[in-house]
Amino acid sequence: MIQKVRKAVFPAAGLGTRFLPATKAMPKEMLPLVDKPLIQYGVEEALHSGMPNIIIVTGRGKSAIEDHFDVSFELERLLESHNKKDLLNTVRAVSDMIDVSYIRQKEALGLGHAVLRAKDLVANEPFAVVLSDDVIDAEIPCLRQLLDIYEFYGSSVLALMEVPKDSISAYGVVDAEPVTHQGSTGKLFRIRNMVEKPKPEDAPSNLAIIGRYILTPEIFKSIESIEPGRGGEIQLTDALKHLLRSRPVYGYKFEGNRYDAGDKLGFLTATVEFALQRHDLGGPFRQYLKSLKL
Repeated sequence: MIQKVRKAVFPAAGLGTRFLPATKAMPKEMLPLVDKPLIQYGVEEALHSGMPNIIIVTGRGKSAIEDHFDVSFELERLLESHNKKDLLNTVRAVSDMIDVSYIRQKEALGLGHAVLRAKDLVANEPFAVVLSDDVIDAEIPCLRQLLDIYEFYGSSVLALMEVPKDSISAYGVVDAEPVTHQGSTGKLFRIRNMVEKPKPEDAPSNLAIIGRYILTPEIFKSIESIEPGRGGEIQLTDALKHLLRSRPVYGYKFEGNRYDAGDKLGFLTATVEFALQRHDLGGPFRQYLKSLKL
């Protein structure tokens, strides 16, 4: 019987240097996309995919994340006394939405190391990994799409996206063969190998790994078995390559729009797109954009 995925791990110990000086004192995961911090979009995606148990791997200077998902008695009392019920409900919804646990990653030793820090909290269960830099706007949550594949095959599944050749060196890239799934081809792949940040001429395909994973608990043994790579970091890609020796790993080309909110241009693009979708902001904001002399 295939185990249910109930937990999602959020690595959030990185320094966010691409957004300095804004991230000198504020975690990059707390940068607001319109009026919600980046990490909340990923948490809501996990929740809507049926994963109420959230594990956040934090580091020094990340207490704002814990405060955000905690109860704020003073703020709630203030809003209640001013009869601001809508705002009160919004604030309470954040702290009520999930069961959240925290574990520290004392040194930034790579994504694989961050995932390994969650081992005791995950226990011997399959789990999701969500990188909150990747904001995915999809009718069916990206994690839910991956879960459908996991529940069919019982194996680890990675989110894939086609990437232009000139951008491929920023990603982990897969060598994979297409698999016919429920009568369709071109969406699901069985992964043969993967390469971290290859030169365009060395990339085995144009299919890049995006920050959503469903992983079986065997991944922890693989992380513990590999040697640190460049910069002394333990890469999740290397651990997945190790896992491939004994277990099948699938990749799925998800449906939806992905925004790289860890990049300044990607963050600005996401802000515009999400603001335009808002029923309270979309109309006036669209009019403002039309008025610009570009």
